[in-house]
Amino acid sequence: MARVTVEDCIDKLPNRFELVLLAAHRARLVSQGAPITVDRDNDKNPVVALREIADETIVPEDLREEFIHSMQKHVEVDEPEATEVPLIQQSGDMSIVNDAVDEDAPEMERMTEEDLLRGLEGMPPAESPGSQRNGY
Repeated sequence: MARVTVEDCIDKLPNRFELVLLAAHRARLVSQGAPITVDRDNDKNPVVALREIADETIVPEDLREEFIHSMQKHVEVDEPEATEVPLIQQSGDMSIVNDAVDEDAPEMERMTEEDLLRGLEGMPPAESPGSQRNGY
């Protein structure tokens, strides 16, 4: 292949903008030392990248995933927690975090969502900080 054009690659990647992004990413990888899959023929890295896409010697989906991964600043890893979340008990006006489960402590009462909603509906509305009723 003497010359590579967009028309040679557009049937492999129909979006021209994605073609430019992936070819530029592949050209950067080649300049960093990645092995090429076609003969260089004294071509520069962007031309080699386009020829690889046109000849389908690289998988565009793999290149797309590599590009996305290279653009990510923070990769979030979802790992399970090693321990259970500590229980929070109410003691007067202060909350106490209980890391250890006490076997002698009475079992906490479970409340259904419907019971919670009924209890919240019976409460008086909260006063806003700027209202006239609370004296501020």
